[in-house]
Amino acid sequence: MITRKQKIKILIIKGILLLGIAGFLFVGSLVIWAATLNIPDFDAFFQERVISESTKIYDRTGEIILYDVHGTIKRTVIPLEDISDYVQKATLAIEDAEFYEHQGIKPSATLRAVLINLSTGQLQQGGSTITQQVIKNTLLTKEKKISRKIKEWVLALKLERVMDKNQILNLYFNETPYGGSIYGIEEAARAYFGKSAKDLNLVESAYLAALPQAPTYYSPYGNNRDKLENRKNLVLKRMAQLGFITDTEAEEAKNTAVKFERPDDSGIKSPHFVIYVLNYLEEQYGREAVETGGYKVTTSLDWELQKQAEEIISRYAEDNSTKYNANNAAMIAIDPKTGQLLVMVGSKDYFDEENDGNFNIALAHRQPGSAFKPFVYASAFEKGFTTETVIFDLKTQFSTNCPPTCYSPENYDSKYLGPITFRDALAQSRNIPAVKVLYLTGINQALDIAKRFGITSLTNKNRYGLTLVLGGGEVSLLELTGAYSVFANDGIKSDLVTILKIEDNKGKTLEEWKLKQTKAVDSSISRMVTSILTDNNARIPVFGANSPLYFPNREVAAKTGTTNDYRDAWIIGYTPSIAVGTWAGNNDNRPMDNKISGFIVAPMWNAFMQSYLNQAPAESFPPAPTIDPNLKPVLRGYWQGNENYYLDSITNKQATKYTPQETKLEKVVVNIHSILHWVNKNDPTGPVPTNPANDPQYHLWEEPVRIWALTQGIVEQDKSVIPNEFDDLHQLESKPDFTLITPTNNQIISDNNLVVNLELIKNKNKVKKIEVYFNNYLIKTITGFDKQFNLQVNDDFINSGNNEFKVIVYDDLLNYQEKTVNLIFN
Repeated sequence: MITRKQKIKILIIKGILLLGIAGFLFVGSLVIWAATLNIPDFDAFFQERVISESTKIYDRTGEIILYDVHGTIKRTVIPLEDISDYVQKATLAIEDAEFYEHQGIKPSATLRAVLINLSTGQLQQGGSTITQQVIKNTLLTKEKKISRKIKEWVLALKLERVMDKNQILNLYFNETPYGGSIYGIEEAARAYFGKSAKDLNLVESAYLAALPQAPTYYSPYGNNRDKLENRKNLVLKRMAQLGFITDTEAEEAKNTAVKFERPDDSGIKSPHFVIYVLNYLEEQYGREAVETGGYKVTTSLDWELQKQAEEIISRYAEDNSTKYNANNAAMIAIDPKTGQLLVMVGSKDYFDEENDGNFNIALAHRQPGSAFKPFVYASAFEKGFTTETVIFDLKTQFSTNCPPTCYSPENYDSKYLGPITFRDALAQSRNIPAVKVLYLTGINQALDIAKRFGITSLTNKNRYGLTLVLGGGEVSLLELTGAYSVFANDGIKSDLVTILKIEDNKGKTLEEWKLKQTKAVDSSISRMVTSILTDNNARIPVFGANSPLYFPNREVAAKTGTTNDYRDAWIIGYTPSIAVGTWAGNNDNRPMDNKISGFIVAPMWNAFMQSYLNQAPAESFPPAPTIDPNLKPVLRGYWQGNENYYLDSITNKQATKYTPQETKLEKVVVNIHSILHWVNKNDPTGPVPTNPANDPQYHLWEEPVRIWALTQGIVEQDKSVIPNEFDDLHQLESKPDFTLITPTNNQIISDNNLVVNLELIKNKNKVKKIEVYFNNYLIKTITGFDKQFNLQVNDDFINSGNNEFKVIVYDDLLNYQEKTVNLIFN
């Protein structure tokens, strides 16, 4: 009888035999298949290489080609002896140090790649030798399949048998892509350093050896120069480790500065944008697919707007260079409703080598200055503060540990205005009120709302103190403009879009844009900020009545920002259909002349915005919400105290329910304190704090307010100032009384003409005027009293069913009485 253990043993043996047979069959099939693969002879090698289709990048119309990846492809074939020994060793060090020892593949690297690829089900690891790269770059398609990788290994082994190592290395140097349309080491040497490959020195060789892994990402003309430097240094380190150079040579080369040639400007439109798109494509689909996949990429770029922006930036930046020592500028434009990037100008001239024009400053992280303030105010509004909340603009020490640690910021004009509303403080970009607003809302809350708006670079909250509101963090022009577009879109964030559609060479859609939106804040919060940033009257004290921020008859919101050291000048503005951000300064962080940003960056922003508005329909923003009259006085614009009362402005007696709104005057008992005396910052609309001094900032804010009140000669009051007498001019019996004889209630009207008959029953005072409303539209005003008059009602005001007809009679003390009837138009 077979035991259980014996049965298991038999099953294991059978399994091993089956696996062995399967393996034998697989290996046999692989050998037979491999034997059918041919390697061309050396002379025919270039003729038989795979000619790949070129990826093309278009503007949003799908008609304008911004860039053809291989549209101007360049390759110069040279023998190995004409290639610098430095670049040969640098390439071997970083790509394949064991090139002269292996037989075409490295089993250890191959095994590692196989295990990783099998575990993930896709080709993620290469483990490629130089021989394999030659095969990959010449004979094979770029499809990412395991079968293609196996084919690559087999052909690499065969190639090693028909060519010697130097021939293979020579093929590698003549076939390898070095960025854009540059193929081969000779073209790379001439394009980047203006010399032949045989004349490359050590540091130049290290740079070129660093490129092939990701030519677009590591491009010296892109925004990853620091990454290129790191990889160049890695090449030098590997060369020293392998004994190709000494440690001293490596260190000297590491610290040697090189000058790259001016990039070729042929065959590319809006280069900063194109490179930005290429980086995305390579990250998403891989460099090989982008270079050889024949993709048609339709982007979001508006080529007509882009041309206007490039011309404006170039013209104004040149002027700023002379006037303000600001040698560069950038611009971003976004459609707030869709998130589509319409314009990206990363410098005044991409091809300006002297000013590092190829660097896309629109993606660089710089301090935004006061341009960050709207997000802090938005956070305060979300917490319960209002646009009319009053705060004191006075010299204030904010550090509770002063001395030795002190923090007392200045306003840009070194002046202090005393009590000021949130509206005026933001519109006029006052620094001290802004710091107080940040304290009231909280740093965490301000960072949270900024993140919801799309500002993702402010990740380390421990780095920022109260300076955050003055631009203490660093953001890019792209993300800041995107964040402002949320205000433009009524609090709705549209995900940033650069690509509308990607099709492969067979017309199959690989990727297509779909609108993705999230609610960042309630619309009321966004409208409050927009109402301030469009308020030209509120910013007049700083910018004047006709500044570059103002567009007569058009609603445009705008905010400027300048860093304290004048290294960055910003302006971000928007309408409901476009958000435009502009930056000016110097790439190397040199300060500009001491001018506020309005003089430096606003004119170029205005020129572009005006150009856009000339061809765009007029639009208006939704109105901001009205302020609850039951809120504390300090939240409604009253800084004098917290106890309010109402007077009739005619009698100076306490108002009653009969006192007209026109003569009702709100007053407060004068009792001067900072806002922290009346408001708990964690519950601003809640009760007055019972012990406000518990707030750590209370005494720091209170002292300058009390001193200011004394210097202003303000006399404080108590409740005795509230009159004991009540308004006796506006009483029920004082209202004028009249009868509306015609039209009558539910009267059917056959045409647009009405005959109105009134009878005045009594009036204590003289009748001042009559107002007539139709469906809440004021359609006639009559001075004095008229017993009968005719009206013609505009068709636009008439409803098909019921219509409200109202007459109000006022006396000369503004007492009034109204009568209302319903009319039906036939």
